[in-house]
Amino acid sequence: MKQMYIADAFTTEKFGGNPAGVVLLKENEDFPSDEVMRKTAAELRYSETAFIRPMAESELKEILAEMTFEEGCPSASDIDGGFQIRYFTPADEVDLCGHATIASYRCLTDAGLCETGGTYLNRALAGDLFIDVAGDQVLMDMARPQHISTMRAPEELQELYEVMGIDYCDIGMFPQLISTGLPDIIMPVQSRDVLAAIDPDFPALTELSRKYDVVGVHAFALAPEGDKVTAYCRNFAPLYDIDEEAATGTSSGALTYYLIRSGLVKGDRCLFVQGEKMGRPSQIRSAIHRDSNGLQIRVGGSAAILVKGRIDL
Repeated sequence: MKQMYIADAFTTEKFGGNPAGVVLLKENEDFPSDEVMRKTAAELRYSETAFIRPMAESELKEILAEMTFEEGCPSASDIDGGFQIRYFTPADEVDLCGHATIASYRCLTDAGLCETGGTYLNRALAGDLFIDVAGDQVLMDMARPQHISTMRAPEELQELYEVMGIDYCDIGMFPQLISTGLPDIIMPVQSRDVLAAIDPDFPALTELSRKYDVVGVHAFALAPEGDKVTAYCRNFAPLYDIDEEAATGTSSGALTYYLIRSGLVKGDRCLFVQGEKMGRPSQIRSAIHRDSNGLQIRVGGSAAILVKGRIDL
């Protein structure tokens, strides 16, 4: 029997934000088979379920001794613990999941495996990231941002917006393929009304995602001048059996980089609202750190625990 949680990420309210399953393993316990973890995610029916194994102190020390710490990152002496995390959708394993990470560290704190004020090493398929647990906020490093390409060709734009169920309108910004751990198409639209009107052809979007080798499409509309929100968003990833998601941390990191590249970020923080169309409004915060190596983007928020119990795997 393993300890299990369901937590809503990027919200302080139960039944808001984006829910994730969280399964805690013991320190020296092997992960269940890939098929069991995928079936567990399918049974829980959330977009992602995280499976977490705490690192033994000796294992963590060995990993930290081999790491090179970049400017602006914690040093080895700052790390209070480490966890290996694997993320499964109902269809497959993914390299990283922002909202499931936020949910996981809220649950680890509840289980007494993390402390408020602590900094932790998060080892995922996407790489090693640092997590800060600060009060009711969990902040996670994104992978170094990558601009993969910009979609400018008329046939590309027509195909994308047609698949998303809306007309293309030239607003001076083009869709871009960007990754801060997972690649997405970051797609601008001209207003919140147009954002709300998006109605994807999901089989076509699945094929489009395969074509561009991305997780999905993260659509956004900039907030009006003077709004405390930076942008309003919707996220679609049917390739991974996620038609729409109420909060997406990795995509929020990619959107932050898109806005930086476009000269649309003032200061070093962004606030995104996602999930309104689903009736699960989420608030996702990102922070930007500039150093000699470029940009480091962090994404974070709160989480509310809804269920805790045991699961027999």
